[in-house]
Amino acid sequence: MSEYVLEMRDVYKAFPGVVALNKVQLKLKPGKVHALMGENGAGKSTLMKCMFGIYTMDEGEILIDGVKTEIHNPSDALKKGIAMVHQELQPIPARTIAENIYLGRYPTKKIGPITIVDHKKMYEDAAKVLKEVNMNFDPRTKVGDLSVSQMQSVEIAKAVSANCRVLILDEPTSSLTQHEVDALFKIVEDLKSKGVAIVYISHKMDEILRISDEVTIMRDGQYIGTWNANELTTDMIISKMVGRELTNLYPPTDNVPGEVVFEVENFTSINPKSFRNVSFNLRKGEILGVAGLVGAQRTELMEGLFGIRSKISGTVKYKGKELKIDRPKNAIDNGIAMLTEDRRGTGIMGVLSVADNISVASLNQYLDFGIMLNDKKIENLVKVNQEKMNIRTPSSKTPIASLSGGNQQKVLVGRWLANNPDVLILDEPTRGIDVGAKYEIYCIIADLAKEGKSIIMISSELGELIGMSDRIMVMCDGRVTGFIDGKDATQENIMELATKFES
Repeated sequence: MSEYVLEMRDVYKAFPGVVALNKVQLKLKPGKVHALMGENGAGKSTLMKCMFGIYTMDEGEILIDGVKTEIHNPSDALKKGIAMVHQELQPIPARTIAENIYLGRYPTKKIGPITIVDHKKMYEDAAKVLKEVNMNFDPRTKVGDLSVSQMQSVEIAKAVSANCRVLILDEPTSSLTQHEVDALFKIVEDLKSKGVAIVYISHKMDEILRISDEVTIMRDGQYIGTWNANELTTDMIISKMVGRELTNLYPPTDNVPGEVVFEVENFTSINPKSFRNVSFNLRKGEILGVAGLVGAQRTELMEGLFGIRSKISGTVKYKGKELKIDRPKNAIDNGIAMLTEDRRGTGIMGVLSVADNISVASLNQYLDFGIMLNDKKIENLVKVNQEKMNIRTPSSKTPIASLSGGNQQKVLVGRWLANNPDVLILDEPTRGIDVGAKYEIYCIIADLAKEGKSIIMISSELGELIGMSDRIMVMCDGRVTGFIDGKDATQENIMELATKFES
């Protein structure tokens, strides 16, 4: 028997105009967590898709228990004991949790000559799996009714239900709170004790050093090396990832907040279980962080302010003028923009180009005679935003789906800046992107605040909120529980307010 449950040797994979993987190695030991690190675009997800049978390798080989094997598709991978939780979730919202967990492998029973899905067994089995991974969900709940973090938890349960020998976790905690991360790590420890080899992809350094046994680092599609996790520090990992020293995680912020420009008073959702009686203000050139645990209704509040969700009461004022916002167009017309949390689901339009994705929210500004698009002006808009955002793309005509997560995020920021908004709502702006791309996003946010733009930034990463915010508004269970000045903020005083439930 081989020392390794799975090996990937000299993997080469190219796409038109891009070498994604060049002679990459990976060796997984049973019962170990193997972190796979690298910037966005380093080739981590591509390598995992080759392992899982989504992509076919151009060169290289895969060995399971020392025996060379071929993996033709994800179904083949599952049969060989390999499961994967993807970074970009693609659940079926209209179906239940149980149906999503057992998609493609439903338990069946016969009624005479007819084979049908055994729903009773499926829901019973799903309940057992959810209990095993400490997820208090009703398996009959529609996935579309869940939050992004809850959907991610369901995907983890789905992978665990496959009784895999190798589990790939691609950014599994990007939408999870610290409490949920702790629960996930308990699941990981349990799987380790059962001999499961786990590939763990994350940009969160504290998680990597806490959970990993070994670390493989990639850069620009190439294998840099593998180390024991206890031999590495955060600075060493970053240096090997980016090929240079990164002295500061956050840029200096020299914005000076001015007068109050945006006011929200007693804002209450039509849904009694959502946000209620929320009041706050926002100053010109201010970065207002918004903290809270999952269920705090931070995203729902911002969607209400942007006209996506309905309110039952409350007012919104901009520069003293009350706004009537019933739909996103009203918000956009009043200089408000919103970068959504779910980049893939409600952000990018994957089949369209970079140019289309940047210009789509401002096309009415580039019409000749009110009916014809001025392609030259649109191309200039795209060029300006590419330079301003440092968007790395072969061409403005490149499909956005082929860009790394960090570059996709910068395209979405560029989309809204094309409208020159005064108030910019950013919901998890650095979710699932690497430390280098994060720094670039932080610099963009800091520059916008310095220019006088007012920023509302939701983040589940407390370090990010503390490092970037002038003030932090904390929410719990749909209510605002307090405000903390940025220079006084600590993880402890934020969490104290984030767990301040009504008695």
